[in-house]
Amino acid sequence: MDIRQIDDTFSVTGQISPDDIRDIAAAGYQTLICNRPDGEGPDQPPFAEIASVAEKAGIPVHYVPVVPGGLTQADVDAMAAALESAAGPVLAYCRSGARSANVYGLARQMRGK
Repeated sequence: MDIRQIDDTFSVTGQISPDDIRDIAAAGYQTLICNRPDGEGPDQPPFAEIASVAEKAGIPVHYVPVVPGGLTQADVDAMAAALESAAGPVLAYCRSGARSANVYGLARQMRGK
């Protein structure tokens, strides 16, 4: 996993697998946000599988899928809502981490931060 810290409370990474959850928890992340729609890539595990493992590890998860090249105000609103309810350091993922970083930046602007 190539985790990139955006600020003190938010980091991004590319696609994760259920096997990565243990390392994510050990790194101290307390919330996980998926910004990748299910079925985008053939080797992509479904969100439900990752969510199940994360929840068993005590990490709340949010599904805020953003279609590549199709970011909408609804996506930004959903990300802002997920961030409002997120505890502790947040790790968001998509295919490469870029969409997660972009929607996070827009959600922060919307929240006036």
